[in-house]
Amino acid sequence: MSRRRPKKNRPRLVARLEARIHGWRERRARRAGLRPSLVPFAGYGGSGWVRVLGRVLILPPTTKRRSRRGETPTARGWRSFLGIPVGYAPVTVMVNGRAHPVAADRGGVVDVRIEAELDPGWQTVRLSVENGDEVEARVFIVDPDVRFGIVSDVDDTVMVTALPRPFLAAWNSFVRHEHARQPVPGMAVLLERLARTHQGAPVVYLSTGAWNVAPTLTRFMERHLFPSGAMLLTDWGPTHDRWFRSGREHKSSNLRRLAEEFPDIRWLLIGDDGQHDDEIYTNFTTEYPSSVAGVAIRRLSPAQAVLAGGRTVVDDHEASEVPWVTEDDGAGLATRLEDVGILAPGA
Repeated sequence: MSRRRPKKNRPRLVARLEARIHGWRERRARRAGLRPSLVPFAGYGGSGWVRVLGRVLILPPTTKRRSRRGETPTARGWRSFLGIPVGYAPVTVMVNGRAHPVAADRGGVVDVRIEAELDPGWQTVRLSVENGDEVEARVFIVDPDVRFGIVSDVDDTVMVTALPRPFLAAWNSFVRHEHARQPVPGMAVLLERLARTHQGAPVVYLSTGAWNVAPTLTRFMERHLFPSGAMLLTDWGPTHDRWFRSGREHKSSNLRRLAEEFPDIRWLLIGDDGQHDDEIYTNFTTEYPSSVAGVAIRRLSPAQAVLAGGRTVVDDHEASEVPWVTEDDGAGLATRLEDVGILAPGA
């Protein structure tokens, strides 16, 4: 009689199957004459180091067609998932004229810390794979004197994506045209005011979204005038011990990393009440109280909360030593942050 494998081993088997499928797709693409390329993401750094982010993909050939107005149409979300990740690809990162050989991870993601001296502000580094053309990646170098930073969730915090709702999330990610995505009212103005009030503050967009949508998110942020910032997303798919990567762990581990990399910075944490941001930020505040300037939680509308399967019970934490405010949109959060002294009135 056959014996079924224990369930705990199934994610590992699925991960191996995923790797084989990607390997087969990569070999097929290379036989067709396609070669890997690098998709750069915005990173950040501090005094003496820089965190460089990107992904190695074999992208399908595209034919650019123009609309009647002469504009090149942007792709629907599903096209961003067609690239073939090239696992463990050797990558060269050029910083200040010096070459640093590194390697992508199993999902083709490049996430490396490199020792280098760069001036504060936005700078560029260059990446290449397999002696191909170099691409530029932007990195924000934090001035050593800066004491304030901004970490913001993306889904349903700055962009209405309905990520907690599986079917609508699939529609938004794979089908819906990127120009149809809508910003949460008032959030672009709020973040821009915060960046203007705290000159030189790093802005980090921390999301459980997949790296595949990073280019789409970047264009969305630029189109709706959100301040530029580093993008910290994640890689979907099975690991050795679970079916999908943990979104909570992704956010928690990156918050801890920011606290350790910038021990003198106090972060304003911005999120919503539909994806456990309250719990994640509460735990982080308990663990790193000196690293938190405040918490701002956007409340989902009743309809959004129902579709999301409920909401976290969140209200202003009046007894907390850290300012903790909640409102329905960016304008409301701005008023509350003015009240607690984090945002300058009229800034």
